[in-house]
Amino acid sequence: MTPELMSEKAPELFLNGFHCSQAIFAVGAEMLNVEAPDVIAALSPFGGGIASSGNVCGTLSGAIAALGLLMGKKTPKDRDHKAMWHLSHRMVREFERITEQYGGMNCTDIARVDWQDREQVKAFYKAPDSRRRTECARIIGETALVLGKLLQEADLR
Repeated sequence: MTPELMSEKAPELFLNGFHCSQAIFAVGAEMLNVEAPDVIAALSPFGGGIASSGNVCGTLSGAIAALGLLMGKKTPKDRDHKAMWHLSHRMVREFERITEQYGGMNCTDIARVDWQDREQVKAFYKAPDSRRRTECARIIGETALVLGKLLQEADLR
């Protein structure tokens, strides 16, 4: 899967039911040719800015998880790949750039939803002009493109 295809598919997955963290991770895992349904499930509570708290957008969490899937250690005695920290840091910087116009990378900055207000949440998911369909989908697509390029760049020698 190319970064460009990732940038198309991730917003589709999001608009069809995945949380942002799941959508971005799913396309990252697909690019890596790894099936990781348990990780996708584990990313569920990152929606709404980590457990609907409005904190850091789950899109960033899912992207960082995809980098960890590729380069993270699998046992306590293993070592993380040396490029993991560098590429993860670059992902954070790119996400800051992508979300700068919203005033920050928190879900409340981007989606502008009080996740404890049922009516706001319902409007976020159902309204045809909601920020979910516009801003969130755009951010997920841009982030997926960056993630794809970073995954391509990863040198795992």
